[in-house]
Amino acid sequence: MTKTWYGRELQIGVLGGGQLGRMLIQAANSLDIQLHMLDPDPHAPCAQIAYSFQVGSLTDFERVMAFGQNKDLLTVEIENVNTAALRELEQRGVKVFPQPHILELIRDKGTQKQFYLDNGIPTAPFVFCGAALPSENPFGFPVVHKLRTGGYDGKGVNIIQEESKLSSSFTEPSIFEKCIPFTKELSVIVARNEAGQTNCFPLVECEFNPEANLVEFLFSPAAVSSEIEAKAKQIAIDIIEKLDMVGLLAVELFLTNEGELLVNEMAPRPHNSGHHTIEIARCSQFEQHLRAILNLPLGDTSLHSAGAMLNLVGEKGYDGPVVYEGLEEVLQIPGVHPHLYGKAQTKPFRKMGHVTISAPNMTEVRSKAEKVKNTIRVVSK
Repeated sequence: MTKTWYGRELQIGVLGGGQLGRMLIQAANSLDIQLHMLDPDPHAPCAQIAYSFQVGSLTDFERVMAFGQNKDLLTVEIENVNTAALRELEQRGVKVFPQPHILELIRDKGTQKQFYLDNGIPTAPFVFCGAALPSENPFGFPVVHKLRTGGYDGKGVNIIQEESKLSSSFTEPSIFEKCIPFTKELSVIVARNEAGQTNCFPLVECEFNPEANLVEFLFSPAAVSSEIEAKAKQIAIDIIEKLDMVGLLAVELFLTNEGELLVNEMAPRPHNSGHHTIEIARCSQFEQHLRAILNLPLGDTSLHSAGAMLNLVGEKGYDGPVVYEGLEEVLQIPGVHPHLYGKAQTKPFRKMGHVTISAPNMTEVRSKAEKVKNTIRVVSK
């Protein structure tokens, strides 16, 4: 029987069963696509809703090989996977998107930064650090110190204000990066299919929680000029084309005080900065990811309203079975859509869900977003 992109005739596997996988399943259901998931946590957000769910390490060669050997296509919702197994599966005829060598490049912030340098992509100046910190800091203070691998959700990044603090920073392989004054942190998500078609979602503006170093709010469309918007999209397209990548790529940028755009980091998968697209874009980032890896025509990324996203993270001082205070109150607000990730246990700053807010204009969006932020709390019993 000829295999098609839809239905049960095509075996699609996903490495990772977290909240991104959960939302990918929800998009796949609309296209009658069944997703098979692998995750080390038997209680992962995808465990109860995947077409099939297997428990196993994402970094173990044999486990990934066993999971992928009967699949036609593999994708990921996390970068930290065994790429040696993915390379072997690719050689055996399994399609892997994003491609294994791209995962290897992006999950190492050092090789990622070198890629920008080699390809003329604007980024902050940096130097490599080994286990021992360099005897001289070429950028002065403050300076940004980043682990090359293993960082996530604000972890693995230190902003060092003075020389005396260097000794308490990372000793693993890392990079020093010049601390660039900026006016906004922005993100743009671009998709590319095998046919080479690309499409970007409108630029988003991110606002961070300074204590957790996590995105607290994002707003779209971003309050920037059309020239900045066009330039950001072109940078994202340049990156995904130079990578020759198939899939979805999130590109995080700084808008400097001088009006220049610098690439901070990128992620080769659906991303926290694209969650709002479920409610306010004509095609969500999760549907777009599926379209890209299946070599389908890419969807319409235009927005039908202004919108925001608020991350729901565990409150400080709470660790245990989760309780969402204020949920009923925010459900009474028009244009407010909570997404709970199905995690049974909360802990401080753990991502437990998000809320999207839509309205005809950004003034109304921001008003609703502040009300939601002040109403809902993630605590424990």
